Amino acid sequence: MIHVLRDPTYRSLFSAQVVALVGTGLLTVALGLLAFDLAGGVAGSVLGTALTIKMVAYVGVSPIMAALVDRLPKKMVLVGADLIRLAIAITLPFVSEIWQIYVLVFILQSASATFTPAFQSLIPSVLPDTHDYTRALALSRLAYDLEALLSPTIAAALLAVTPYNSLFAGTAVGFAVSAALVLVTRLPRQDADAASSTFWQRLAEGLRVFARTPALRFLALANIVVAAGTAIVLVNSVVYVKAVLALDDSALALTLGSYGIGSLFVALMIPRLVRRHGAIRTMIAGTAVIVTGLITASVVTAWGTGLVAGWWMTLGTWAALGAGTALVTTPSAILLAEASTPSNRNLVYTAQFALSHACFLITYPLAGWLGVVSLTAAAVALTAIGAAAAIAAQTTRGARELHAAQNVGDTPGL
Repeated sequence: MIHVLRDPTYRSLFSAQVVALVGTGLLTVALGLLAFDLAGGVAGSVLGTALTIKMVAYVGVSPIMAALVDRLPKKMVLVGADLIRLAIAITLPFVSEIWQIYVLVFILQSASATFTPAFQSLIPSVLPDTHDYTRALALSRLAYDLEALLSPTIAAALLAVTPYNSLFAGTAVGFAVSAALVLVTRLPRQDADAASSTFWQRLAEGLRVFARTPALRFLALANIVVAAGTAIVLVNSVVYVKAVLALDDSALALTLGSYGIGSLFVALMIPRLVRRHGAIRTMIAGTAVIVTGLITASVVTAWGTGLVAGWWMTLGTWAALGAGTALVTTPSAILLAEASTPSNRNLVYTAQFALSHACFLITYPLAGWLGVVSLTAAAVALTAIGAAAAIAAQTTRGARELHAAQNVGDTPGL
């Protein structure tokens, strides 16, 4: 897996991704502390609103920005997005009103919604070999998982010696280094075919590719399964640990960590699994693991409080949900690369970015609002959504054609 870093272009881009991720992780911690400073006991509602604004930017802004910048050089787009994020990170320490947080978060996440799909769409051109691309995807997943585990640790170490505003400086440094790495990297030449299309044609192009490609219709349904599994972890973990199992704060950190460890472990095996079974088979297995984890979570919720067995079952369930998520999300980019061309690749990746995050606009509120009434009801509802989407995904034309193929090499969409 590591040998793909021998490619100097990919090595620079991967390094840019890593430092930007660390900066984003520090920003997450700092934003929570800033919200508490401004809002006190209702900081949770401020962060909840900020997260909703983030998803709105991802879903609504990303397709528009992708269509606007699609004719521009990728380097200009990536560096420009990093510089905007850098400017916002520098501005955040001077915020004095809650509404200012919302405005700045919207601008920052709009820049991220421009950067991420453009960045992801570059990698297939940098690493055209399918096996190398799969290894790069697994390495990217490892970076996300390690960031989730390491950023809070780095933030804690910094907070021991400096005020939380210094975390914003760390965020700014991350975006600055990311921009510098992209700036000095020689990127593949951009296909000129996109220049003949209008803004409105580019705006809908990604969705049109999804609509006419069986493998991407399968992916759209798999996105729903991932959103159901992720929502129960990110929204309801604190309630599971503190209310259902009656455990302390350190147990919450271990619970969230187990989700990351499950994803990390599977990410190491993704290249071998995809090489042996193909992308769609691997993703189907991932949807099954997620649904099984959701069923188990429903059982744990209804079981009782303060049970040692329930605690260990929760850790195992969260690890399984993390593993299932990695099995689905990591190979999904292979389907995107195969279904797109150099001229429309950024638009297709942006469509996936928007569609996948749109699922969270459904599952996050469901997990939170229904969970207030009944945590068991929320778990069962998410399980039903995940199971229905998983069954629908397996019966799509893309999945049926896979099972009819003689071998992985003949599999449509791979």
